[in-house]
Amino acid sequence: MSVAMQNGPMLVARNLKKTFGSFTALEDVSLDINHGEVLCIIGPSGSGKSTFLRCLNQLERIDGGAVWIDGELIGYRRSGDRLYPLSDAEVARQRLATGMVFQRFNLFQHMTALQNIIEGPVTVQRRRRAEAVDEAMTLLERVGLADKRDAYPAQLSGGQQQRVAIARALAMKPKLMLFDEPTSALDPELVGEVLNVMRGLAGSGMTMIVVTHELGFAREVAHRVVFMDRGGIVEAGPPQQILSSPQQARTREFIAAVLN
Repeated sequence: MSVAMQNGPMLVARNLKKTFGSFTALEDVSLDINHGEVLCIIGPSGSGKSTFLRCLNQLERIDGGAVWIDGELIGYRRSGDRLYPLSDAEVARQRLATGMVFQRFNLFQHMTALQNIIEGPVTVQRRRRAEAVDEAMTLLERVGLADKRDAYPAQLSGGQQQRVAIARALAMKPKLMLFDEPTSALDPELVGEVLNVMRGLAGSGMTMIVVTHELGFAREVAHRVVFMDRGGIVEAGPPQQILSSPQQARTREFIAAVLN
């Protein structure tokens, strides 16, 4: 891709560790992501991909290491040589820097598409309703659903609901977009419409981390591809290298299994 990147990383993750009881979900994961970069993460189920995103969005608290988003340490404040956990309110403020789109759409079923999109800007960010509605309509047009503003989730297909979910995340004006297998719950014929929206976002210069099994999308859109397994990064590099001539045997096994 040819998106011009600003100087300096948008995200810095250093030596992340996350455990659930005796299970180690992340072990010493370090990664930098530049402004405007699209990073695709691939790997088998249980490899730590989703946990990594949830730690970046502070839905899970890390057990070791540190994360900075746009230069700000997340989850903690430093005083001298010690780190202190942030309050829930401070975490909520930091979480606004990242927009997250999940496998399931998580829309409010009692709200229309438009109402779902403006809820965060009006309630959380205290923005004027008229301004939020104008921006929501722009976003609905961007995801190809301007004619569905008054539709409820039950009246929308899975692909349409996921596009509303993307618009809802964008309405909060995040610096970084996280996608956790956003097409995995969709019928095959609906996958393309969601990927097209994501292609548009990538082309606009949005910084994105995408956990996906869509290797064709990763090859086309990503600046870098990361392969994870057993809680760690096995291999990372340009899409052509990782997807066509990976160096690690485990990466080759995984890609062959996905393509067969």
